[in-house]
Amino acid sequence: MKTIRLHGLHDLRLHDEPQPIPTHGQRLLKVTSVGICGSDLHWFAEEGIGDARLSRPLVLGHEFAAITESGERVAVEPAIPCGKCEYCQRGHPNLCPSVIFAGHGTQDGALREYMAWDENCLFPIPDSLSNADGSMLEPLGVALHTVDLGHLKPGMTVGVFGCGTIGLLIIQLARLSGVSNIIATDILQHRVDAAKALGAQHAILTGKGNPKDHTDGIEMVLAASGKRGVDVAFEAAGALEAVGLAVASVIPGGKVILAGIPSDDITSFPASTARRKGLTIKLVRRMKHTYPRSIDLVSKGLVDVRSLVTHRFPLEQSAQAFEVAHQRTGIKVVIEI
Repeated sequence: MKTIRLHGLHDLRLHDEPQPIPTHGQRLLKVTSVGICGSDLHWFAEEGIGDARLSRPLVLGHEFAAITESGERVAVEPAIPCGKCEYCQRGHPNLCPSVIFAGHGTQDGALREYMAWDENCLFPIPDSLSNADGSMLEPLGVALHTVDLGHLKPGMTVGVFGCGTIGLLIIQLARLSGVSNIIATDILQHRVDAAKALGAQHAILTGKGNPKDHTDGIEMVLAASGKRGVDVAFEAAGALEAVGLAVASVIPGGKVILAGIPSDDITSFPASTARRKGLTIKLVRRMKHTYPRSIDLVSKGLVDVRSLVTHRFPLEQSAQAFEVAHQRTGIKVVIEI
């Protein structure tokens, strides 16, 4: 079968490998669609993510849909928690220290024609959803978990700092939560335009000044909030500038939810500002129990994932697909198999 492996920086290679044989509790899957995530790009451009480093040629890909041997179309949860530890037992499988995660560390992911995966991680999708839609359910799950952490209420003002895939999904979920004012920022014009189209009342282009200025855009954000600030700030850029802007714009007693993954594994913000405001700061660890909700939201047309897919490539052109995603010329790049 055709398999794509990452050998080093920007070094993806096509291999011909044996088809995997499922073990007990696994199903053989024919992979149909794989989305390129920001975390995949960290592996591609940095040979790792956080303290996890590339130790052998790795198959990336954790946003994916597939077909089982019986012909059932499924979305696939990429995380296999142990189910036995304290965190799993308390309902937080995303915090499991023994979790197996597709396309991370030494665990091969979905950029291949076939893979064997835990049967408990398969979620049937309706015919109304395309294969690409199925692969988009994973980032939607992350956005759902992110919004869950914000505890949104009708009438709130919300800031979304970073309008890639996760940020644009957060905007849609915030709108569904009854938020009355969504203020979105990004440094790329096409993403600002997408934020406006998907429900942000205010979409602001930032980053035109000093990139080290963590308050770049703050006056525009505050003006859009009626000078009050935002009740909840969602950072989805993985950039210190976005974190700083989130902290600067949120009201005293508000929440800052950090979903972005920084390239240098360091997140910082003005401590005096955060302390003086008495902020609650939460970090997003993947997702938990979100696939049924994601499927329901997309199948009912309440969340638009399809328009976020701006580029499609066949498996053989994975290297080109990753370069396009790395350049951020679109939004979501999908590899179809």
